[in-house]
Amino acid sequence: MKNLTYIEIQEEIKKLQKQANEIRAKEIADIIADIKVKIQLYGITEKDLGFGEKQKKTIFPPLYKKGNRTWSGRGRQPGWIKEHLEAGGNLEELLM
Repeated sequence: MKNLTYIEIQEEIKKLQKQANEIRAKEIADIIADIKVKIQLYGITEKDLGFGEKQKKTIFPPLYKKGNRTWSGRGRQPGWIKEHLEAGGNLEELLM
């Protein structure tokens, strides 16, 4: 086998990548066609596949309040909480 140069190898990579992309596109088209047939044949719905179902975000009621700002106590502490604590305050003072 001939020793290839860096540039020759890069050209070969480009050719192979193009071939791979073409093969992938054909395989995906075949797979999608097969899936569509099975979906129709079996009457599969989006719900059956778990699509279209949005997970409900859990909303937690606020536990802490200062002025018109509130915080549930979950997740990162907001800046106003950090400022309050750095100024010597404590969370119990902000409990609703």
